[in-house]
Amino acid sequence: MDWGYQTAGQLAAALRAGEVTSAELTDDAIARIERHDTTINAICVPDFDRARAAARDADQARARGEDRPLLGIPVTVKESYNMAGLPTTWGLPHHANHLPAEDAVQVSRLKAAGAVVLGKTNVPVGLQDIQTFNAIYGTTTNPWDHDRTPGGSSGGSAAALASGFGALSIGSDLAGSLRTPAHFCGVYAHKPTLGLAATRGMVPPGEPALPTDLDLAVAGPMARTARDLALLLDVMAGPDPLTLGKAHHVTLPPARHERLRDFRVLVVDDHPFIPTGSAVRAGVNRVADALTDSGARVERHSPLLPDLAEAATLYTTLQFSGSVARFPVEAYEQLQTRAAALSADDQGLDAARLRAMVFSHRDWIETTNRRELHRHGWRQLFAEFDAVVCPITPTPAFPHDHDPDPLARRIDIDGVEYPYFDQLVWAGVATMPGLPATAIPAGRSPEGLPVGVQLIGPLFEDRTPLRLAALLEQKIGGFHTPGSP
Repeated sequence: MDWGYQTAGQLAAALRAGEVTSAELTDDAIARIERHDTTINAICVPDFDRARAAARDADQARARGEDRPLLGIPVTVKESYNMAGLPTTWGLPHHANHLPAEDAVQVSRLKAAGAVVLGKTNVPVGLQDIQTFNAIYGTTTNPWDHDRTPGGSSGGSAAALASGFGALSIGSDLAGSLRTPAHFCGVYAHKPTLGLAATRGMVPPGEPALPTDLDLAVAGPMARTARDLALLLDVMAGPDPLTLGKAHHVTLPPARHERLRDFRVLVVDDHPFIPTGSAVRAGVNRVADALTDSGARVERHSPLLPDLAEAATLYTTLQFSGSVARFPVEAYEQLQTRAAALSADDQGLDAARLRAMVFSHRDWIETTNRRELHRHGWRQLFAEFDAVVCPITPTPAFPHDHDPDPLARRIDIDGVEYPYFDQLVWAGVATMPGLPATAIPAGRSPEGLPVGVQLIGPLFEDRTPLRLAALLEQKIGGFHTPGSP
């Protein structure tokens, strides 16, 4: 039996039925990694000895009659999560030898659920790229085309899943870092509602692992099926026990509907700041057609949709305003000089980034107040709709681009070049207001590359886009192994 591409649900059933042991599954996954990861480079920090020990423990626990949600299932963890005894570098060479003393809260939850952690997956430098490469671990390639990126910053996790290296992975998302790699590699990911899953220990090396209310970033699950996403989210969800005592589990409301025909969906594939490439537009349309064919109510326009141009500016502003906290004084003063020279008429995203980096606290409070108005707009929209379908980025996976100046990079959209970071505006649609968003496969490009879309849902109603994802998986299909027709 080839276990590499079995889902977590299938593996759990096989383990419960006694058809396979965790030790066998773990050895099989390790052998697959050793055979194929030389070209993919997804697993940057293997932890095979401890994985085999954890698998033996899982088998003994099952023999004693125990059963936990992930008992004995091989998984991977994004490099940015602290794991005691393994390096956490965030791809920063001067932190190559940083060894945390304790596990991140989400790693602890994985282990408590019985998962077998095979190792850590590669990331871009500082988690700040739409690709995955760094000077410590090198470049991760896309399993569908090794000349292209798997995305970032959870690119190693997506590439690992697409390659059959474990059934599940955990990543993080501030600028599409879960959703973009899922889209590029043809797998599933879920950006939870902001604050739903504790993030302590998903922290830059050298910083204390303390409970933090992150302004935009979330921890979230990645998998090869929508059902597996929901399984892993149940393990991850819940507040930090350091802030709320022993409280761990959180009760999310059930999905709004159980049948496709009952969903009310708004489909959006045009953004005021960047065009949508033809391959991605086709993926959005494929999902829209499947919904329509199933009897769902599908709309293409709504006056309730918050202004996407203002939302993109707010998102860019919030994202970059916190990026300069540790800049040297001289560098910060140079930014102030450049920002002061901007024309008041310049309302582009580059100008928004620069202004945000020299924000006053008063400026930031004004921006967060505007965000609250957008959140209220989304509440009104979700009184009329259950989900929004839209792109994750404008294109499928693009070729590796390691220009050391990211601002000089360009993204090619149907033969026309655009600023590299402008492609993040679609990720920001859900990130800025903190909404849950599920990334699903939605077909292939003419070149055979995966194309994904995101399903955005209401705050703390994560089960609604997850259920919609599972229903669409039944309708249009889901993950395919790279190279398959």
